[in-house]
Formats: sequence, structure tokens, C-alpha cells
Amino acid sequence: MNWLPILALALAAFLVAAFLAKLPRTGWTLFGAGLLFGLTGYATQGNPQLAGAPKDAVPTPTEAGPAMIEARRLLFDPSQPPSADITLSDGFARKGQFDDAAGILRVSVRENPDDAEAWIALGNALVEHAEGVPTAAAMFAYSRAEAADPDHPAAPYFLGVALLRSERFADARGVWAQMIERAPEGAEWLPAMQQRLAQLDAMLAQPMPQAAPGPQ
Repeated sequence: MNWLPILALALAAFLVAAFLAKLPRTGWTLFGAGLLFGLTGYATQGNPQLAGAPKDAVPTPTEAGPAMIEARRLLFDPSQPPSADITLSDGFARKGQFDDAAGILRVSVRENPDDAEAWIALGNALVEHAEGVPTAAAMFAYSRAEAADPDHPAAPYFLGVALLRSERFADARGVWAQMIERAPEGAEWLPAMQQRLAQLDAMLAQPMPQAAPGPQ
């Protein structure tokens, strides 16, 4: 079993909870224990080798949609609510209809190309529609968000999370390192992000489990 994507997803969940949702330090241990419990359950019961059961592809609500929406909103000024298009697209994303959400946002950014949050929402919807893969379209959306508001941390943060989920660890680290290097003086998020980068470095420094030798 390849543990890299599992570890990356767990790290991404912890980063969102601790950094974006501002989970108190007193709750880090409990949250970490919950992640460990989930990973243990997958290790003991998960079997990716089993054949799938064919069925119609019907979008279903997932935890990813609401979590990404809440994380995004935490990074933007709460006194300035998102546009009506973003709110409408969020409704689709909460139901797992990320393609529909992205369609609404494509129209929104054409009409208002300087709306950084709309570009972030579009990038996130495209990543979720691609099951965590930062496609070329998603990366373009993040780049446009950064161009619209160069000092805002949302674009490099969410791009880094998507890169982690797709096992592009070195790329994710590069994005976050550049984000920290270019941070405005006194940025409130800087100390926390420096700590997250150190945690990522520590994870990457750990030796990966070796595959069991095959029959001789």
C-alpha cells in the first residue's frame, strides 16, 4: 500500500483545521487522534485491490466541498460577503456538484476578472471535480487570483494543498516556501505558515515504508 497520498491528505486536513479554521492548540491532540483513528481503520479494512461495482456517476455531497468553502471564507474579509455568483456556486459545491459550481464561476470571472475570491472558488471547484488533482485550468485560476491580489495567501495556500493531495510534494513545498519568502512584512498568517512548512519538511524527511520483497 502506498501511504504517500494518505499521509498527504491527512496533513492537508490538519493544516486546514489548525491554520485556516484556527483550531486551538488544546484541540490539536484530539484532532490528530481522530486522523490517526481514520488512518488506522483504512489500514486494517481498506482494500483498494477489490473490484468496483459499476453504477451511474451521480454527484453526492462530500465533506470536501463544505470544508473548502469554510476554509476559503476564513481567509477573506468577513465584512465583505462574496458575490451572488460565488454564493450560488457554493450551494452546488456543498452538494458535490463541482462541475456546475465551476460553470457558474467561469461566467463570474469573465464579468469580474478582478474578483480574487471568485478565482479561488473556481480553482477549488476544479480541483475537487478532478478528485484532488490540480489541473491546468485550476492552476490558471489560482494564478489569476494571485494576480488580482498578490499579497493574499489564499492562492498559494490552496495550490499547495492540491499539490500535496496529488503527491507533488516538492512542488507543494516550493509554492509554500515562495509564499513565505514573498509575504508582506507583519502578515498575520506568516508565523503559522512557517510552522506548517517546517511540519511538511519533517514529514518529507521521514523514511518511506519499504515494499515487502517478492517471492524469490
